[in-house]
Amino acid sequence: MSTVIDKLSEEKKLWQGSFNGELSVGKGYRGDLIIEAGRVISADKQMPPKSVVRQVIAVANGEQFNYFAGELEHLDYFEELFNVYGDYFKDGIYTLFIIDLDKDIKFEYKGTTFYAFVLDESSVWNESLEHADLSKGDLKKLGSAQKIDTLYEAIKSTSFRIHEGSYEEFKSLKSTVGKTVFGAV
Repeated sequence: MSTVIDKLSEEKKLWQGSFNGELSVGKGYRGDLIIEAGRVISADKQMPPKSVVRQVIAVANGEQFNYFAGELEHLDYFEELFNVYGDYFKDGIYTLFIIDLDKDIKFEYKGTTFYAFVLDESSVWNESLEHADLSKGDLKKLGSAQKIDTLYEAIKSTSFRIHEGSYEEFKSLKSTVGKTVFGAV
């Protein structure tokens, strides 16, 4: 059965993927998704995307994302993300980790519930594991597909305990503080 991930692959919307394959529950993907493509220079050369959803973890079984987690560099990219991928967000679990967000919030946008979290030091993978109450040790000997399967199964029973607000409140939570970078620069 074809999934939204297959469709996005055909449309060349997947970018720098580290996994794209079968899961026990459908199809999984880890990598970036293009929000706005780069300028086409010639038939075989294109500039990098202007904007992407980074560190995506996606599970799909059919024509919607059952689970989607990703990093947005700017809160302002949310509407662009929804304009491009909104048809695939219906009644799954959708978590966004946003660098310039001031406070975690659960909100609804055009009938779809999103959980938005501040991302200042970590990665989408690490934060998702924490929300699912898993540790890297739980996944150590598993293959890529099994890791995503395990995360998805655990996240389905997670009750995110965060503030519920409106979409307007979500938009008002834009911060001027960026992501903290550790290590050599």
